Amino acid sequence: MYHGVMITSYSSHGFNIDGNRVFGPCAVLPPAILQWNVASYKDITEESVSLFHMLEPRIEILVLGTGARLERINPSVLTLLKKKGIAVEVQDTPNACATFNFLTSERRVTAAGLIPPPISTASSHQSSGQRAAAS
Repeated sequence: MYHGVMITSYSSHGFNIDGNRVFGPCAVLPPAILQWNVASYKDITEESVSLFHMLEPRIEILVLGTGARLERINPSVLTLLKKKGIAVEVQDTPNACATFNFLTSERRVTAAGLIPPPISTASSHQSSGQRAAAS
């Protein structure tokens, strides 16, 4: 049974989402997959997350993948999203992909902002089930 968009793999170049190859950082939204204009976690600002709180239906949870490692997001960004009623999960990108897939399979209204990890951290495992793996 189909439960929504699934991230099937990732690499240092981008993501494979439902058979579509997306290069670079991306925003995975309930209605679309978009290029996301951020180069690193430092570029995740109130402005760069604005697309996530302007959508209908309203997103319940935003999963942010910060690359190879969990990085600290500017607290003002988290405060803004909380005020908009959006829960935020900040994780390294491999875990963020898996979390997004799990939440989507649970039929939660979920979005993701994902930054590909660098080459040195991407492995060569394909996805099986709900966990997205590097390709």
